[in-house]
Amino acid sequence: MKNILYSTCLLMMLVMSSSCNKWLDLQPRDGITRQEFWKTKEDVLAAVSGCYTSLLAPPPGIGDKSLLEYMFIYGELRADMITGGPSITTEETDIINVNITQDNTIARWAAFYRTINYCNTVLDFAPGVKATDPTFTDAALNGYVAEALTLRSLMYFYLLRTFRDVPLKLTATVKDTDLQDLPKTKQADILKQIITDLKKAEQGAVTTYGSTRFDKGRVTKFTVNALLADVYLWMEDYPNCITECNKIISSQRFALVGAGSGWYNNVFFRGSSIETIFEFDQAIENPFYNLLVNTRRRFIGSPFLSTEIFIPDDVDPDNNYDIRPDSYYNSAFTIQKYGTENPSYVKWQAYRYSDIMMIKAEALALTGGGVEALALVDELRLRRNAVNATKVTVDPSETEALCDYILAERAREFAFEGKRWFDLLRHAKRNNYSRIDILLDIAAKTVSPTLQQSAITKFRDPNSHYLPIYQSELFTDPNLVQNPFYTK
Repeated sequence: MKNILYSTCLLMMLVMSSSCNKWLDLQPRDGITRQEFWKTKEDVLAAVSGCYTSLLAPPPGIGDKSLLEYMFIYGELRADMITGGPSITTEETDIINVNITQDNTIARWAAFYRTINYCNTVLDFAPGVKATDPTFTDAALNGYVAEALTLRSLMYFYLLRTFRDVPLKLTATVKDTDLQDLPKTKQADILKQIITDLKKAEQGAVTTYGSTRFDKGRVTKFTVNALLADVYLWMEDYPNCITECNKIISSQRFALVGAGSGWYNNVFFRGSSIETIFEFDQAIENPFYNLLVNTRRRFIGSPFLSTEIFIPDDVDPDNNYDIRPDSYYNSAFTIQKYGTENPSYVKWQAYRYSDIMMIKAEALALTGGGVEALALVDELRLRRNAVNATKVTVDPSETEALCDYILAERAREFAFEGKRWFDLLRHAKRNNYSRIDILLDIAAKTVSPTLQQSAITKFRDPNSHYLPIYQSELFTDPNLVQNPFYTK
């Protein structure tokens, strides 16, 4: 952790010469500048913009995966919807086979903490700008703070679902005296901090920037509500989850795009659709081209897609078909959801209206609202032209069967969006891991035959459901302790 923060600090600051420690101004894309930079509201906006830019690519000169690539890998690689392509790496194969060690570089969390540090810097320095810029209003400050709090919360939500307990850093590292050796904070305590931060963000966030593109590509009040709903669902706080979903639904600002041929182009390629709540606006090199598309791609769609998830219509498959799979992957299982060219500007959908519908449906199913939950699933299926082959007749009072049906529909709706593993884990861990069978079935389907029994045995231990702390973090921070499963 210490090494991450220090290297981030060095990369985000320029020095006049080896004999001078005065901070120099940075380009706005870097997001972090010397303290003297924080003089005007335009400086604050530039820093906030840097937080968003960090979601798309590492800083120049940093040999690391993009944050988007980590989000995809963490949310998909241990699940059942992708498998190895021609150039899958040994480390990635080890993740699939539940053969994970602390020297696996996929367990590096630096990209997330870089963005967290950018957000912390905005939170620490932005309030002081009011003293030097009389035109910087409280409303503007509160809006920027809301954006930084929400992005930081999103980063921690990914980290805690991937590693469970992680260091919680709430102040900026901008000089060497800010460096700390931090221990891990319990997942439950980080979740409490996220709720606190998002409740504050909700008060300051705007409902609109007066621009559709900004409303979809920057944090709004509805982004906060969506993330809160997702967090509450993970925490099994279903009443509050439903409340947050209802705030979005009742706003009447969002709706499902129809089942016409333009659905994919409207939502993913053009972006800023009525269905989108928050998207990452790709305006740079497409990180998914090498990952999913070119001839040396590392991942392809799983063969289970056509036999278990997108089952063809059993009566007239040529004329009656779900609109989703043809936009997601082709007959060779090449994943084309993020475009087939580089550069590509297909948007990464963090939250869509359909996500809120399915989050609410899941919460309703677990609180006696099975009838309404089924209605939400049916509404989504109707707009996606889902076929009868994937329809299940479910008694609304049968909670487990209804949750399985919702989980299956989430697989169809959010294929390759970095959500599948987290969905599986959330369902499996509920009620003290009463559905551990979900993860055991995944291991039996996806792990190499010679390693299946070992993987199933490992998955019976909940500690194995989280990645190890990367070994270099343990070397540089003596207060960090390796996650339990990886100390054996």
